[in-house]
Amino acid sequence: MKSPLFKIVTTLIAVIFIPILFFTVYEISSLNSSEKVLNQIYSNQLDAILFSVNQYSEDLVSSWRNKINNSVLDKKYESTVSFLNANNTVSYVFTADSVNGENLRVFEREGENEKERGSAAEILRANTVVINRLYTYKKSGYLKLEPVDISSDSTAVVFLLDDNSVGCVVFNSASFINQLLDSKMKSIAGNEFILAVYRPSGNNIVLSTDRINTADIRQKKPLWLLPQYSLGITLKGKTIDDLVKARTYQNLILIGGISLLIILGIWLVFRNLKKEIQLAQIKADFVSNVSHELRTPLSLISLFAETLQLGRVKTEEKKNEYYSIIHSETNRLSSIVNKVLNFSKMEAGKRSFHFEISDLNSVTDNVFNTYRFHLQNNNFEFEFCKDETIAEVYLDKDAVSEAIINLIDNAVKYSDEHKSVILRTGKENGYVFVEVEDKGIGILEADQKKVFDKFFRVSTGYIHNTKGTGLGLSLVKQIVDAHNGKIILSSAPGKGSRFRILFPV
Repeated sequence: MKSPLFKIVTTLIAVIFIPILFFTVYEISSLNSSEKVLNQIYSNQLDAILFSVNQYSEDLVSSWRNKINNSVLDKKYESTVSFLNANNTVSYVFTADSVNGENLRVFEREGENEKERGSAAEILRANTVVINRLYTYKKSGYLKLEPVDISSDSTAVVFLLDDNSVGCVVFNSASFINQLLDSKMKSIAGNEFILAVYRPSGNNIVLSTDRINTADIRQKKPLWLLPQYSLGITLKGKTIDDLVKARTYQNLILIGGISLLIILGIWLVFRNLKKEIQLAQIKADFVSNVSHELRTPLSLISLFAETLQLGRVKTEEKKNEYYSIIHSETNRLSSIVNKVLNFSKMEAGKRSFHFEISDLNSVTDNVFNTYRFHLQNNNFEFEFCKDETIAEVYLDKDAVSEAIINLIDNAVKYSDEHKSVILRTGKENGYVFVEVEDKGIGILEADQKKVFDKFFRVSTGYIHNTKGTGLGLSLVKQIVDAHNGKIILSSAPGKGSRFRILFPV
């Protein structure tokens, strides 16, 4: 039959621990999916920021295209020159009626004398496919800007004008980035992000809103109008990966902490339940043992009293023997009842002590003389080794006598073949002591710390077979504590035990 403790442990595991385990696993898996979603949200946000910078740069060039378009339509070419003079980022502008370069017009700053005409014609010839694609877009209702890479330092953007002629703006790439994108990037980045424009080929940063290395960039996109450059972004202080990892660790620590607290709570509940079950079992054993202890003397008293009452005993010698047995069992019964009552008083804090200056030798000698005849009749070697030099101490004679008697009673009960009990007094480090030593069965080291607990009795071997209430040593401990003393146990299985009670001088 399974013990109640086993059933309780099984129930706790089934009701609490298994759900905790599933909850922890579920939360960890949820964290993984949540962090993926979080990472995706951050990624989308960064994409939106990069998109806004790209859109701003395209809007700038679109505004240039509109100015050039109006100049061509109105044939006010001097406004294009004014545009060039006002924008030192732009190197030159040219227009042509077709991809073949018909009516090629190159606009430069004043005094430059169309030195870029050859470069303009080369751009048209090299990008015929791109320009034809622009015509296709326009037929579909889209006006597109197409960047073409003409050198490591310059970029050309070709487009179509409203009269179907081709337009092109050639500008310095680095100047465009530093002069026109700087303020926009700083306003977008704010205090949360770092934006940078760099060349991926050499990891050379052209512009950044704060100090940054290309290795720290977590998300990047090519600049639409400057394909040879990339636009990168990262969070200030910590990267997205760092934030995600930090949040993951925090949540895992939180889950772990909650799980540990719940497990600790389960352990505390289990420990308390275990103690309560053990106490209930000990109390049940106590009732059983006390019942047996009471029943034995009562049975003997009843048996011999009935025998005497019926007149079956004929000789005076036999009658005296029966009277002696009845008297002995009555004393034994009284001792058991007094032990239980004294323990009850001690537990309730109602027992009063009468302390006075007393001679420990005298108290011990009285106990020795009282028990000497009884022990010697039961074939015990009973000795008292007295130290005449010990000082008087402040104690309750009756309580100390009771403690010594309980220790002698224990020694008698648990003596096996070698029946010997020694009483001894002495002094040690500011204390005087009385000790009871036997040559009995001894006590296991694992049980030595428990023998002074109320109701405790070793549950195996000869000790278990010897009946008792489990209160004797607990009473001794309570009496010693009331005297601010100490009790020391020295014991080994098969070699006997020695209980030493020390009282402060």
